Amino acid sequence: KALLSQTTDVRVYTLYVTGFFPVLQWFPKYRWREWIFGDIMSGLIVGILLVPQSIAYSLLAGQEPKYGLYTSFFACIIYFLMGTSKHISVGIFGVLCLMIGEVVDAELQFEAVQNSTASDCDVSCRSIAIASTVTFMAGIYQVNPPSVFHIGFVSVYLSDSLLSGFVTGASFTILTSQVKYLLGIKINQPRGPGSLILTWVEIFRNIHKTNLCDLITSILCLLVLVPIKEVNARCKPKLKGPIPGELLVVIVATLISHYGNLNVKYDSSVSGDIPTGFQPPSFPDWSILGRVAPGAFPIAIIGFAITVSLSEMFAKKHSYNVRANQEMFAIGFCNIIPSFFHCFTTSAALAKTLVKESTGCKTQLSSIVTSLVLLLVLLVLAPLFYSLQKCVLGVVTIVNLRGALRKFIDLPKMWHLSKVDTCIWFITMLCSALISTELGLLIGVVLSVFCVIIRTQLPTASLLGRLDGTEIYQDLGVYKHLKMVPGIKIFRFEAALYYANKEGFKSALYKQTGVNPPQVTMAQKKAERKIHLREKKQKDAETCKSYEVTMQLFKPEFDFQTLIIDCSAIQFLDSAGIATVKETFRDYKLVGIQILLANCNASVINSLQRGNYFEGSDSNTLAFYRADPLAFIEQRL
Repeated sequence: KALLSQTTDVRVYTLYVTGFFPVLQWFPKYRWREWIFGDIMSGLIVGILLVPQSIAYSLLAGQEPKYGLYTSFFACIIYFLMGTSKHISVGIFGVLCLMIGEVVDAELQFEAVQNSTASDCDVSCRSIAIASTVTFMAGIYQVNPPSVFHIGFVSVYLSDSLLSGFVTGASFTILTSQVKYLLGIKINQPRGPGSLILTWVEIFRNIHKTNLCDLITSILCLLVLVPIKEVNARCKPKLKGPIPGELLVVIVATLISHYGNLNVKYDSSVSGDIPTGFQPPSFPDWSILGRVAPGAFPIAIIGFAITVSLSEMFAKKHSYNVRANQEMFAIGFCNIIPSFFHCFTTSAALAKTLVKESTGCKTQLSSIVTSLVLLLVLLVLAPLFYSLQKCVLGVVTIVNLRGALRKFIDLPKMWHLSKVDTCIWFITMLCSALISTELGLLIGVVLSVFCVIIRTQLPTASLLGRLDGTEIYQDLGVYKHLKMVPGIKIFRFEAALYYANKEGFKSALYKQTGVNPPQVTMAQKKAERKIHLREKKQKDAETCKSYEVTMQLFKPEFDFQTLIIDCSAIQFLDSAGIATVKETFRDYKLVGIQILLANCNASVINSLQRGNYFEGSDSNTLAFYRADPLAFIEQRL
């Protein structure tokens, strides 16, 4: 028994460790002859693309270029160990860099007002300290227990249309932030709501200070990169791998800048010294956790949502499974651990993932190859980028926004598919661009939740007809060749029945059946009162006979005697919904119409049992469990 217990404990421990580090499951089964070439090729190509993007996106996050290289390097290694997706590329992502930069700028401005910056730390040092702290908090949000901050629950409300609109709106902000580098001008970067418009105002105020060298370089780089991107997109099936346009442009531009001495001759802004090696690890700044925690929360949500959605999309495409909870841990630790090594927030990125997939990636071993390329740059090649102009990095950033900005082309198709989703996309995009990224995301989530509530408050309700010779019931207003059963009407309500839509349920029921029991009952009582008053005035036999005849004439005759409510689409009932069902049953009973409920799920049945609906009503209790209530009625007849 002791040996068996020890064996069980070892197995449980092994399952726990291999579940937390999926690489221990798939790497021993790696097919070296079949997969190694594809993984090496995809890893090399993604690494080549990541080098200029990491340097460029560092500027977007308000950091020095080396920190972008650190970030991409550590993210590749950690996701290799902990990720469950075979294809996604985790690393630096433009929208998150923008959000990080906004939090860093806000904290720097606060510290400048409070005069609380450490004397031995310059702006660059302080910026990465703040960014690392934000990254640590974002990672904590992502790996926390569900009972504390359930990121997964919140991300459920980030629909595809909302995320797409948010990314497109943020792309306008990113583009605007890079224009100053393309023109070679220095402006006071506005922050807060309306910063996009204010930034363009500042740009036009200082446009006369444009550096012609930077402007010409930017135009030439755009003329090279945009066609290369188009060729990569349109000739994807014919190319063995994408043309590394960014790397080619960066290498050529760096050589021209270095040998042409553009920094000295034309005052062109360059990247500056990028030291080799790694800085010693350091702890996040615990003193500012409370101030940066609110800004880290939307960053954590966006990073998690994009990573999980991409991993599930590619897993479905290639017929394997990913574990959303493990992805949450993987992306969380891709932020927590690197935050001690001067890194900022990462997530999966669609563009690099598509490149990775199209170049033959089979497993996450390609991430190790990518990390080796970045390590080579960090240890040997980094100083060679000293003369790289910042306008070139700005062009690299802007060109990589084309995918998000091209979403406008899909608007007519989106409008045709779903007008509600299109409205969510458009409003989220406008708010993210014109107000701020955080408020845009919040407004988008609130709007999505509001749309869900409206849809449940105004659901579809219809009468059903039966197809001859079958037990198939469908909407009479949609399908032809359906027949109503004489004396019976079948009503379907396609939503949960709760406090917000109870009145809509009753209104739809009265309209579809043509019988409003409260009005019928009220009319009966009103007629009774009139006749009773007339009886008091004339107490003779003829009046009494007239009373009886009048009441018989007033008693309404309906074209059905049984009303079946199809509950197959009602997911749940709250206390108001239970009360509504009981009230409906009572009202129709008063006018001589029997109500039966059909196709109820277990949740609805349990709710009605707790609400004492079945007490004293044997017939409808039996009808609850019938899939075909008409057969039940025929048996009773």
